[in-house]
Amino acid sequence: MAFGITRDELRHWKVAVENEQIAFLTHYWLDDRFPGCKTVTKVGCSNLEKLIEWGKKYGLKEEWIDHKEAYPHFDLFGKHEYEIMQHEGLLDQLMKFQ
Repeated sequence: MAFGITRDELRHWKVAVENEQIAFLTHYWLDDRFPGCKTVTKVGCSNLEKLIEWGKKYGLKEEWIDHKEAYPHFDLFGKHEYEIMQHEGLLDQLMKFQ
């Protein structure tokens, strides 16, 4: 279940993804399969080649891309989420949920 973001934030992310930008969206997330994880960051881009190349920088595999709802994205959580957001200079986006 996702919560903690506005419709406007989601709309901006979708537009960025549609425009072939690497776009980040962090929100609260609860999933019993991942105990201890309270957030997820979706990193999306409609240009699959661009998204795959971006993911390779962080050791993310192409088969991990979620192709749900015409917004292809990687789901980042836990240690990987923190490290990637820090490297991308977007730690503040993650920290607002702490």
